[in-house]
Order: sequence, then structure tokens, then C-alpha cells
Amino acid sequence: MLQELEIQNRRPSGEENETLIECIDYLDPSISYDEFFAKYLMENRPCIFKSSITENWSCKRQWNLDGAPDFDVLDILFGDCTVPVADCNKKYYNSQSKDDMKMRDYLAYWTDFAKDPYSKSMPLLYLKDWHCPKLFPNAPMYTVPEFFASDWLNEYYIANPDLNDDYRFVYMGPQGTWTPLHADVFGSYSWSANLVGKKRWLLFPPTQENFLRDIHGQLIYDATSEELNDYTKYKAYDRRAVKFIDIIQKEGEIIFVPSGWHHQVINIEDAISLNHNWINGCNIMNVWRGLKKELNSVMKEVSDCKDMVNWQEQCQLILKSTYGMDYGFFFDFLVFIAKSRLSMALEKVDVVSFNKYKLGLNHCVFDLHSVKLTLIDFINDMEEKDIYHLICEKQQAHKLLNRIITFLQSHDIKDTSSSS
Repeated sequence: MLQELEIQNRRPSGEENETLIECIDYLDPSISYDEFFAKYLMENRPCIFKSSITENWSCKRQWNLDGAPDFDVLDILFGDCTVPVADCNKKYYNSQSKDDMKMRDYLAYWTDFAKDPYSKSMPLLYLKDWHCPKLFPNAPMYTVPEFFASDWLNEYYIANPDLNDDYRFVYMGPQGTWTPLHADVFGSYSWSANLVGKKRWLLFPPTQENFLRDIHGQLIYDATSEELNDYTKYKAYDRRAVKFIDIIQKEGEIIFVPSGWHHQVINIEDAISLNHNWINGCNIMNVWRGLKKELNSVMKEVSDCKDMVNWQEQCQLILKSTYGMDYGFFFDFLVFIAKSRLSMALEKVDVVSFNKYKLGLNHCVFDLHSVKLTLIDFINDMEEKDIYHLICEKQQAHKLLNRIITFLQSHDIKDTSSSS
């Protein structure tokens, strides 16, 4: 039996939330889905769920031995796997140098590193962005909490296995490993569950990252660096003016990081976490604005080549390689979501999430309103840039938009008459 995710008769605003949030709420998992949806997803507000939310996860019981990683269990389960590992002491552009290792070798390194203790002479290695849930789909690791189950991004990738990707990850590493200052891919939401250890999070509300840019507009690599005090390089920095949240996430807790919030994460103990990036009807406009802004930057960067044949196609190729998404992918993504919600509303075909949840009618209607707002701006932008013909054949975007509008008008009339 699937659990229904339903909300009140809500509508997306399509506007950016510019409220400066300077605190974080701690939530009991007994909060209703609709209340979380309205107060945190729609408001783009961070929060932390108390540790009881993960107490029944098998991976938390199996991978955790008295508050520390259970290396023996991890070796038995995953020892032969090849895993991605970053060296936290080696900067690569504005990220960390990465390589692959066998899990067994990584666990041996971690054991030696902890014995030393945490030797300065050894590399500081962090296993990160490992697609563990995708690689082991039948392993009973965890259940996605209902609050994060309206997840268009992973819904799309799970339904399209030929793309061979997803946005569900495992991170693990010794005390001191960290992730530099960044905002999540595509302007997505993220949630992160601590299975072992504690993490320190520095969370910067949207626009506050601009205090941390150098005179060339580049974001600082480490938000705790003394380099920020170099006024000749960081003229915008003012430690009294910049607003951020500095918190410790304890074992078992899940943090929700809103769309567009820059953050830096430091493992203050040996730690293991589960992370999802996700998009839904509450932040799809943020995702679209980010994609449009990125294409504008690409077009500006290569404007001197504007007279070349296929310049617009080349801009899309650059966009895909640098951003991970182009306009064609984004349109396919919107089509997939819109069709599934229309099928639910018109034909009662369940929209299933993570094999446990299904979306209610109000939820699907909210999603369709979000797709409508996004499509309108998307179409306008394609027409302004004269690239509609590159992305959509035979007026596909207009046809989809008209279909959504027709349904929503009909639904709103029925909804009004039924409530009167």
C-alpha cells in the first residue's frame, strides 16, 4: 500500500524568496507533510530533523558501531567496490582533486590515518559523491522520509535507467575531511542524514555569498580562511555584515539545505552521511533561473564567435559540459513531469516515488502550476534568443503549455463549483 503525499490547495508564487533567514528550526518528524511543504519547501527555509527520523534505518544500525564507522561491516558489504575519493589537501580549480580507490584500500587508509592520530604527513582523503543506492538498489539501506519524497530529479533518473545517473550519494571520511564552499548542483535542494559522527555546517542565505567573492567575482574556496581579511583581494567582505548560520549536525539528524544556499561542511568526527539532491514544484523556477543565467554567461563569454556557423548549438554544448544540463535536457525533464501529473489527474495513473509514496491530486495540480509558470518563461527566453527551433520540434513547448493550461482551467472551474 502506497502512502499518499497530499497538500492543501496551494499555488506556487513563481517569485524569488528574498527574506534573509538567520536561524534554523529543529523539527520533530511528527510534523505533517503539508506543514513542512508550506513552511520549508515553499519558503526555501533550512531546518534539521531530530535524530528519531533515522532510528529505523538498517544502514544506520549496520554501518555504525558504538558511534564510530564499522569498518568490518563496510568491508564485507562494499570492499570490492571502486569508490570516488577526494584529497581535501589538494585544490583542483575551486574544488578538490579526485581519484578512484577500492573501498577496501580506502578503509585501510582510514584505519591507519586514525591510528596515527590523524597524521599531517598523510593525505586527507574523503570518499564523496558515491552512487551507492543506485549501485545496490535491492539493499535495504534506508527509506526516503516523506518530506523529501516529491523528488522530480531522482524520479526522472530512476524512470530513465539508460541515463545511468542519479543524485543519491554516500559520503564518508575521517575527522577533518571537508567540502569547500559551494551551492548545490542546478540550484537544487539537498538533504543530508548523518549516520555516524558530527558535522559542522556553515550556511549562507542567497546573496550573502557575494560578500565572499574576490575582485574577479570568484567565490572563496574556504569560508573560514584568513585570506578573506585581505581587503585588496576581498573588497566586499565585511565580517560584521555577512549573515550565515553556523551549526553542528549530530548523529541521526537530517539537515535540509534550501535551493541556492551556499554552504561549507566539515566533519568534526569520523563521519558517514547519506545525501540527496532534488528538485520539485517549489524550486523548479530557481533551477530554471540558474540555467538561464548560465546560458547568458556562456553566450557572453563566446560572443566574439557569434558569426560562426552553429554558434547557438555550440553554446548549448558548452552549457551542457560546464553546467551539467542544457535547454534540451531541461525541456525533456519538464515534459516528463508534466505528462506524469496529467496522467494522474486525468486517468488516475499513480505518480509513485521511491516505491513507497504516491502524489495526491492537489499535489499534482501544484506541480502542473509550477511547470506552467516555468514553461512560460522558458518559451519566452527561447524565442528571445531565437533558439526555439533547436530545442523543440513542431511547437512542442506551446502544445504542452496549452494542454496544461486547458486542464488547470477546467480543474479550477470544477474545484470552485465543488467548494461552493
